[in-house]
Amino acid sequence: MPLVAGIDSSTQSCKVVVCDADTGDVVRTGAAAHPPGTEVHPRHWWAALERAIDAAGGLSDVAAMAVGGQQHGMVCLDESGAVVREALLWNDLRSAPDAADLVAELPGGAAAWAAACGSVPVASFTVTKLRWLARAEPQHAARTAAVCLPHDWLTWQLAGAPSIRTLCTDRGDASGTGYWSPATGAYLPELLELAFGAEPVLPRVLAPNSTAGETSTGAVLAAGSGDNAAAALGLDARPGDGVVSIGTSGVICAVSAAPTADASGLVAGFADATGGFLPLACTLNAAPVLDAVGRLLGVDHDELARLALSAPPGADGLVLVPYFEGERTPNLPDATGAIHGAQLANTTPAHLARAAVEGVLCGLADGMDALRRCAVPIERVLLVGGGARSSAVQAIAADILGVPVAVPVPDEYVARGAARQAAWVLAGTDTPPEWARRLGGSERPPHGPESGSAVRARYRAAAGRTLSRPR
Repeated sequence: MPLVAGIDSSTQSCKVVVCDADTGDVVRTGAAAHPPGTEVHPRHWWAALERAIDAAGGLSDVAAMAVGGQQHGMVCLDESGAVVREALLWNDLRSAPDAADLVAELPGGAAAWAAACGSVPVASFTVTKLRWLARAEPQHAARTAAVCLPHDWLTWQLAGAPSIRTLCTDRGDASGTGYWSPATGAYLPELLELAFGAEPVLPRVLAPNSTAGETSTGAVLAAGSGDNAAAALGLDARPGDGVVSIGTSGVICAVSAAPTADASGLVAGFADATGGFLPLACTLNAAPVLDAVGRLLGVDHDELARLALSAPPGADGLVLVPYFEGERTPNLPDATGAIHGAQLANTTPAHLARAAVEGVLCGLADGMDALRRCAVPIERVLLVGGGARSSAVQAIAADILGVPVAVPVPDEYVARGAARQAAWVLAGTDTPPEWARRLGGSERPPHGPESGSAVRARYRAAAGRTLSRPR
């Protein structure tokens, strides 16, 4: 029974899952926390990985492994491979003005960006962080000889970090940089030059079932991928499946046979971890919104869900626009959250809890609409992430999203997808191994589509009146 390991290096923590390579059955797991913040020195990821490996009982008996990591993060290395400065994470929004400048500076603007790299750059993308670095910290930009992503850096460390010219990545993570084209499978040096004024060494983009090297214990290293592509692989998402993840951010993505190019910027035209495409819309405000409202009401997650389900659909007109950390879909980095429609009758804990759940789901439903406008079919949704464990989210999601919803068995799907990729490389086959799909229970069809439409209409009206934080 060969064993494989999948590593999920996310914003908040590192998780290690060891699986049977043939069946996908989980043998053991481990986890360790990452420090908070929107900029983190990569050494903390490595320290967390070491702790997570120890918690999982070590990896000396593992034949292959792969890393799934948070997308977009900017890791700058000097010629010797030393980290130049703390990595800026995807949720660091300081480069929002730089994103706007880059869109304006490219002839053809947003449409030209979308045609070139499948996406219109926003503050989360690596390309905008490189422009910020060149503008705000020219001394660090001058030292930067190579740029990679969090999962690239960890894979490189596992391989012994021989030199910056051995860095490698995959299609899924490269597609989130803003200077690689999913449609052509090539880097776009002209966009990198526009943003950074130089062309540092970039990781070699490997095919999905290629080998990235070996660890010191002789385990084969797969290419790994970005977290969303790894999760889709772990879920065995197929055409027609939309994956909604409610975690630190909210994500709606779907497997597509063709690349997308959305000039509105709402849909990022990413690649997946199998050779296809994974168009994606992301909201900045998801599970932390539910956490915040729970703290405000002084209740835990279970009680928040009970309260939400005790209120009627639409919360009697109370609407929560959850732009607590700005927003990416739509692109409003300076927006703030707001409550609309408050009356004496609907200012109760139950109504506020319901409005919070509906607000998070409405933002994701807008992202799903944007995917459909790009001709991406979504016939049902797989609901995952920490926020998806809420009974209220599960009960309300189908009505707001307007399609049947299936809730997979709770699992570390990013790590599971990375492990499945490792098993794929180990097997040397053209397609990933067939691991059992882990769907729990039956699909929930929309039972109140009319009320769901009404909730969304009120939400869109309220979101149109959103506020910006003072500068």
